[in-house]
Amino acid sequence: MSAVAQVFGGGRARRGGRLATVLPALVLALLAVAALFPRLLVSQGPDDTEVLAALRPPSAEHPLGTDELGRDVLARLVHGARLSLTIGLGATLLAAVAGIVVGLLAATGPRWADQVLMRALDVLLAFPELLLALLVVAVVGSGTANVLVAIAVAAVPTYARLVRGQALLAVRSGYAEAAAVLGVPRPLIVLRHVLPNVLGPLLVLASIGTGTAVISGSALSFLGLGAPPPAAEWGAMLADGREFLATAWWTATFPGLAIALVVLSVTVLGHRLRDRPAPANEDGPRTGAGTTERIEEVRP
Repeated sequence: MSAVAQVFGGGRARRGGRLATVLPALVLALLAVAALFPRLLVSQGPDDTEVLAALRPPSAEHPLGTDELGRDVLARLVHGARLSLTIGLGATLLAAVAGIVVGLLAATGPRWADQVLMRALDVLLAFPELLLALLVVAVVGSGTANVLVAIAVAAVPTYARLVRGQALLAVRSGYAEAAAVLGVPRPLIVLRHVLPNVLGPLLVLASIGTGTAVISGSALSFLGLGAPPPAAEWGAMLADGREFLATAWWTATFPGLAIALVVLSVTVLGHRLRDRPAPANEDGPRTGAGTTERIEEVRP
């Protein structure tokens, strides 16, 4: 009986694992369609107003209701996916690229450069990411582009420390040392042997960090620092809808659910990617995307 229970229990676990991967992937695929081709999902524009239909509850004509100006909430959510996802993905990509540059410079450069960069990153890590993004916005000003840059700057220390740790492991591996002995230039060693071992763990961190970036972007827009009105951005829609929670709950509830759904889907997929068993790398250390081992600092 125990063997049978193990077989059926393992089957249920595998089905549950596949479901936990397929559902978030479908959600993100739908969001990608909404961001790229919103007219395939809705016929109305995000700014089409109908004053006589203001604050109508969900119905057949308006599945998610209308806001205070008579704009269709579903249409604004679909069209707003492009702006919200652009901020999240753009900030993550920018932070990852900057983290690669800083982390590789710290790991492969002179020791003094490593010390200076790491102490600077320690100072930045002392601040919560959202607070640091607020400080950057206070300096550079509000707006979609500035919010994207602010979120990226706040996330760079996390990516840079991960890259540095992985790069130090690769630099001190046998194949990298052998390449150095053979006279291969250091930049070529970094590109051929160090960078590939950094990208796997970085991809996992970026997939999880995208959800954090979406939340930060929505939070800054909620505070009025993001895209200016009447842009259909989920955080701004949530801020507008809070004034009508008592009489028109749908104006704030559905934008909040959209943010939560995106963050949950991205985070689940990131954790699934992180927990996936990684094949051993014949040329170097086991640093695939699925490793969950904590990276210890090698250099003091």
